[in-house]
Amino acid sequence: MKIRLDSPATGGPRLSTKGLQQVNPSETEKLEPREPNVRHRKRLVVGGLVFMVVAGIGGFLWQLSLQPFYEPGMVRREHNLRGPLRPPELVSPGDEDTWQVEKDIRLHHWSVGSGNPVLVVHGGPGYPFTTLPDGLGELTDRYEFHFYDQRGCGQSTRPFDRFESGGFYANMVELERTLGLGAQIADLERIRQILNLEQLTIIGHSFGAFLATMYAAEFPDRVGAMVLVAPAGVLVLPAPESDLFAIVRTRLPANQVDEFDTFMEEYLAFGQLFSRSEQELAAMNRKIGQYFLEATRDGAAHDGTEIPADNGGWMVQAAYLSMGRQHDYRPALQQITAPTLVLHGAEDIVPQQVSSTYAEGIPGAKMVVLQPDGTLGGQGTGHFPWSSNPGEFGKTIGDFLDSVEQGKPQATPEHEQGRADNQPVGETTNGR
Repeated sequence: MKIRLDSPATGGPRLSTKGLQQVNPSETEKLEPREPNVRHRKRLVVGGLVFMVVAGIGGFLWQLSLQPFYEPGMVRREHNLRGPLRPPELVSPGDEDTWQVEKDIRLHHWSVGSGNPVLVVHGGPGYPFTTLPDGLGELTDRYEFHFYDQRGCGQSTRPFDRFESGGFYANMVELERTLGLGAQIADLERIRQILNLEQLTIIGHSFGAFLATMYAAEFPDRVGAMVLVAPAGVLVLPAPESDLFAIVRTRLPANQVDEFDTFMEEYLAFGQLFSRSEQELAAMNRKIGQYFLEATRDGAAHDGTEIPADNGGWMVQAAYLSMGRQHDYRPALQQITAPTLVLHGAEDIVPQQVSSTYAEGIPGAKMVVLQPDGTLGGQGTGHFPWSSNPGEFGKTIGDFLDSVEQGKPQATPEHEQGRADNQPVGETTNGR
């Protein structure tokens, strides 16, 4: 069964345009034109939940006739950015835990390990990592992992609370330029410069894997290696692989379905967007995260996992605006030149075809399907593989990064043949 967001006959959530303002043409003429068409393991497990809302959001902007605000290539040209790609000089050298990426935007960051630097891009949107994911601890003797809170969430700058004035379209433009995809991708380039690196080695999870992919497509010469863990199914909207709202709805306990439908109708009331606050939106995004957590199969919803209270609010809606109601970013993946590993959990709620789309689109990319960990009582490897299969998760990433450092971006024979003490690891390669 599929939920059609624009049809009340399905019994699923409907898009509500109550309160939607008409756009005054004279107002839009004043705007800059944009291109058309163009601390605990249990908290870690939530990173990347809300991205699935994006994947099921085909009806979210359907009635607004919007093209995406973001198109690949815009950031490199510094189009539709509110600040330059070159980060400002640090004004407070004593703040070792912040990166100044714009004059009024600071990103909270922390690191662990020693050796070759690796930047970790969290998912959500808006759920930062607070501790090192299980499985990566064995790699800290040779890699230094840098974590940061994306703008608009965690301890990083949140530039908006409420939009008190301005027309609907003007608010959309300001929100998207400040917290949308272009701004998040530009921050990756600014971080590279702050770290004084010629190239970044990146690990991205879920929506963070999507951001890393778009950065690598815009700045192919600035990425040395990339690991995409359970990447988000938003390369194409509407998503062709599945209706994730329907998947979640069918996996929820029966006594939660009506509540879910009612909440989704409120959540998708786009006309009410600018009447809400950062705190209100963050609370709604946490609620979405809890529904998806309940629907996962990796035990996350039953081990005491808590949704963190510092997730993003406006930044999530900004991501929706950036992507619009329809886009296809797959052609941009052909620009990527970095060795790339795509990891997918065999029991991920997100269809395997989503990860395959990344692996098939990126030249030379390699895909590994992590199988259930036999030591966990048959528990499957899902959307959060560091929680459900930390040993294989860390080993697979370590082998890949080590091979890149050695100039041999191929899997080791051990991984190609499978491990005798565990379930076999499925692997496919997009050779070009």
